[in-house]
Amino acid sequence: MNRALIVIDVQESFRARAEEWAEVDNPKIAEPVNRLVRLAREQGDTVVWVLHAEPGTDTVFDPALGHVRLLEELEQPLPGEITVHKTSHNAFTTTNLQQQLTERGVTELVLCGIRTEQCVETTTRVGSDLGYRCTFVTDATTTNPIGMLSAAAIIERTEAVLRDRFADIATVDELVAAAAALAAAPVATAR
Repeated sequence: MNRALIVIDVQESFRARAEEWAEVDNPKIAEPVNRLVRLAREQGDTVVWVLHAEPGTDTVFDPALGHVRLLEELEQPLPGEITVHKTSHNAFTTTNLQQQLTERGVTELVLCGIRTEQCVETTTRVGSDLGYRCTFVTDATTTNPIGMLSAAAIIERTEAVLRDRFADIATVDELVAAAAALAAAPVATAR
């Protein structure tokens, strides 16, 4: 199976909104995302970097203002890795992501990023509808409280609605452990 890690909207635009960033549940989102990026690269998986852009809006998502770039502390894209700029909530509708994944033979997605319940969840749902097997890595996502809902409640709800319908739910540690177990397994030889 050919897999791709989709890193969604882990960008300076969110940190540029200082008041909102102060309330984000995981301000160190780059740490678990970097672990996933290193794991994907070690396994030879495709790495996809997704940035949200709203050109001409004069907001933190307007590329002209300079915030539509990966968080400074993130691993940076390597040559050959995919970068797409989306203008919708999911990473497929306004990009050529599906075409690029198809050209690489990708059938499985590992998803992480900013706004657990918004862009990451929406991309997961669309990816599932397109036929990809999806793994949603909750501890490599982050979000803010919304109204009376805490970030923890939003994350719990997101896991509940995705689990067994649109995606498997995993943690970074679980994926790292699974990769280590696979690497340590003896290789069967044909007789």
